[in-house]
Amino acid sequence: MAENSPNPVPFSEPPYLRGLPSPYHTEKHRAFQKRCRAFAWENLIRHALEWEREGTVPEHVFQTFCKHNMLLPNLPAPLPVDWLKRLGIRDILGVKVEEWDHMYTGIYCDEMARSGLSGPGGSMNAGFAFGIPPIIKFGSKQLQERFLPDLLTGKKRSCIAITEPEAGSDVANITTTATKSPDGKHYIVNGTKKWITNGIWSDYTTMAVRTGGPGAAGLSVLVVPLKGNPGVNMRRLKVAGQITGGTTYIELDDVKVPVENLVGREGEGMRIIMTNFNHERLVITVGVVRQARVALSAAFSYCLKREAFGKKLMDQPVVRHRLAKAGAELETLHAWVEQILYQLCHLSKEEADRQLGGLTAMAKAKAGMVLNECAQCAVLLFGGNGFTQTGQGELAEAILRDVPGIRIPGGSEDVLLDLSVRQLVKIYQAQEKKLSQSSKI
Repeated sequence: MAENSPNPVPFSEPPYLRGLPSPYHTEKHRAFQKRCRAFAWENLIRHALEWEREGTVPEHVFQTFCKHNMLLPNLPAPLPVDWLKRLGIRDILGVKVEEWDHMYTGIYCDEMARSGLSGPGGSMNAGFAFGIPPIIKFGSKQLQERFLPDLLTGKKRSCIAITEPEAGSDVANITTTATKSPDGKHYIVNGTKKWITNGIWSDYTTMAVRTGGPGAAGLSVLVVPLKGNPGVNMRRLKVAGQITGGTTYIELDDVKVPVENLVGREGEGMRIIMTNFNHERLVITVGVVRQARVALSAAFSYCLKREAFGKKLMDQPVVRHRLAKAGAELETLHAWVEQILYQLCHLSKEEADRQLGGLTAMAKAKAGMVLNECAQCAVLLFGGNGFTQTGQGELAEAILRDVPGIRIPGGSEDVLLDLSVRQLVKIYQAQEKKLSQSSKI
C-alpha cells in the first residue's frame, strides 16, 4: 500500500476517505486532501517518530512549510485574504486563499496529525494557530503593519503565552504585570509564563498581562519580544509527551515593551483570550481525533496478526469487545467534529462564538477522553510491546504519553466541561427571555 493511499485497516481513516458519501466534502476538498497528505508525508509524517525520539524537529522543516504556505492553514477561517495577497500569497497547495473554509482546516489538521504524535506538528503551528490570530482580529493597523509581514511569512516565529505556574485554566488570576514607564512610552513587564509551546524558538509572543486591578477586567494582551530581548530568560521544560513541542518556561524581569505593542485596548485581554480559545480548542480536537485513529487502528492491525492461546487475538471476543467500545467513541466524536466544522462554514464569527463556543469546549474535553480510551485500548492489546518505547508498540506507548498534553492545555478537562454547560445555560436563558418578551406583545 502506498503511504499516501487511504489505510484500509478499520478505524484508520475518516468515513469520506473510506469511500463513503459525505455531505460536507466537495471534490475540491478531496483534491486538497490528496495534495496535503503527500506534502505532509514527505516533509513531516515519515520522520515524525524519529524526531520525537530525538526531541526536536529540525529548523529547516519550519522553513519548508512556510515556503509552501503550509502553516497558514492553522489560522482561523476565513483567512486574512487582504493581508495574504499583499504578501504575494494567493493559494495554499492550489486552494485560493479566498476559498479557504473550515472544512479545509479540518482536513489539514487531520493530515498533520497522521503520525499519531502531536509534538512534531505542534513544533511549528503554535504561532499561526494561537499567537497571530489576536493580532489579525484585534490589533491596530499600525501593529499589524509592524508584525504581520514577518509573522505570516515565517521570517519571524511567535507563540502565545497565557499560562503561568499558578494560573493555567484560571486565566482571570494571571499575575504577570505590565506597568507603564514614567515617560509613558513602554510597558515594563515582570512575571513568569510556563508550559509555553514553541516559546524557545519564538521571536515574539502574544502575551496575557495584568495592566489593571484584580480579576478579568485588569487583563490586557501585549506582543512581547522574546529571543535576545533584555530581561527575558527562557528554558525548555521536560514533559512526558509532545516532546518536540518546545514547551518553555519564560521569566520576564523588567522587560521593556513599546506601548504600541498593545493588542486592542487595555482591559480587553479576557475577551481577546476567550475568543482565541475557541479556535485553539477546535484545531486541537481535530488533531486528537486523528491521533485516536492511529492508536486504535494500530491495535486493530496488531490483533489481526498476533497469536495467543492458540488463536489470533482478533478471534477472542473480549478483544473485539474492547475494540468496539473504543471505536464507537471514536466514530461518534468524529461525526460531531465534522458537524461543528460544517456549522462554522455557515455562521458568522460572532454567531459561531455564541452558539458553538461552549460546544467546542465540550468537544475538546471529550476528545481527550476518547484519545485516552483509544490509547489505553491500544497499549493493553499490545501487551508488553505497548509498555516498551521501542518495537511494535512504540507508537501506541508514545500516544498514551501524549494524552495529558491534550486533557490539560487549552483549558483543562473539568474546567471545559463546566464552561460548556454554563454557556448552554446562557443561550437558553437568552432564548427564554426573548420568547417571554414576544409573548407579551
